[in-house]
Amino acid sequence: MQLLLILLEGDYLDLSELQKKDRIFCEERGWEKFPPSLVLIHLYEELSEVGEYILYKDGYKKGGMGNDKDASYENLKREFGQILSLLMQLANSFNVDLESAFLSEFEIMEKRFGKEEWKKYMDTL
Repeated sequence: MQLLLILLEGDYLDLSELQKKDRIFCEERGWEKFPPSLVLIHLYEELSEVGEYILYKDGYKKGGMGNDKDASYENLKREFGQILSLLMQLANSFNVDLESAFLSEFEIMEKRFGKEEWKKYMDTL
């Protein structure tokens, strides 16, 4: 089973191909030389920017009231792109195929987290 992603142009690209594309992009710039620890810290930084968006969106932070900006959906989309790229860069540094890792873990999760019992539980919230 292949995990396919639909691009804006309507083309299909699987996650393994995206990961290869990211590997080439990084190699062309010499970024594969960054130690995984720095890539991980950068990934944390981008994740925190998604967290900041959520704080603004949920009203915990508000622009002009002691904070200097508001939530921007366009910036949020960019942050997710950066997160995916950094995750692929980190996986590449350990030669982890994200597609096969995801599919393997997803199979375990399907068995581990029963659909009916979770749906019933979530309906009580």
